[in-house]
Amino acid sequence: MRYIKNPEEQLAVFSALGSEVRIAILELLLKNGRMSMNDLAAAMKLTNGALTPHIRKLEACDLVRINTDSAGHGNLKICEPHLEKILFDFTRRKSSQNDYYSHLRVGQYARCLIYPTCGLSTSASIIGEVDDARYFTHQHHFDADILWFTKGYVEYLIPCVIPRNAHITFLSVSVELSSEAPGSNAEWPSDIYFYLNDTLLGVWTSPGDYADVQGLFTPDWWFSNWNQYGLLKALTITPEGTFMDSEKLSDVSIGQLDLKPGRPLYFRFEIPDTAEHIGGLTLFGRGFGNYNQDIDFHIAYDTDHES
Repeated sequence: MRYIKNPEEQLAVFSALGSEVRIAILELLLKNGRMSMNDLAAAMKLTNGALTPHIRKLEACDLVRINTDSAGHGNLKICEPHLEKILFDFTRRKSSQNDYYSHLRVGQYARCLIYPTCGLSTSASIIGEVDDARYFTHQHHFDADILWFTKGYVEYLIPCVIPRNAHITFLSVSVELSSEAPGSNAEWPSDIYFYLNDTLLGVWTSPGDYADVQGLFTPDWWFSNWNQYGLLKALTITPEGTFMDSEKLSDVSIGQLDLKPGRPLYFRFEIPDTAEHIGGLTLFGRGFGNYNQDIDFHIAYDTDHES
């Protein structure tokens, strides 16, 4: 989820979406996943010259991303959709409010405890052997773009380089995830626990493990009955509590966590032995699933408080 609170940025997004042509472009990209500029122009019955300013406006708002494919003759520009949900926050904020954005590949966890079924993979190949938890500590785990396990946890050290006198007022984690069933099962509930610095933020139940169709970005070599895609979810910690999208998970607020610059921020995804539904966890990164994103972190802070 993208969190937009700056009025200028809001206006730019509204302007980008205020065109039937650009809405049609987004619909095509969401349907097809990735398209070249040539294919997109042909589908829209536009010249490349007429298409380009629309793409530039969508790209400027990060609604689409452009990559260059140089595998063929010349450089082919590939368009892909970006973002499932956008949250517009019209709350008036202090002028000292600032933002820090970062992201981690799903394999860049700092600690883990893993029980099979389990595995990791890059977009090119499996890392080690499936259902062998030892490979979660292999040096190549940092390259993983998808991982899955039945029980245990992965914990990430959130990048956070903000001023020493800053006061964190908001933290958001956006990730595509699902359950982990043997093979796949769209009705496979799993209780996923979320922690920040060992404080339980809340529990969200994933409905299932999806493989009815291939994920938009899942590579063609991936087994058709394996995890294909998940749900894009955004967990936010605010002064009012912790939320999963718009649903309140708990009363744990940002002020209760005593988050200060210089102290590490560890975010954990866990399936504990005590969960009612032990249905595993799959994390999708770039090159897998439907959203082609890593684990995205957003920290908002002000500098009105002394550390």
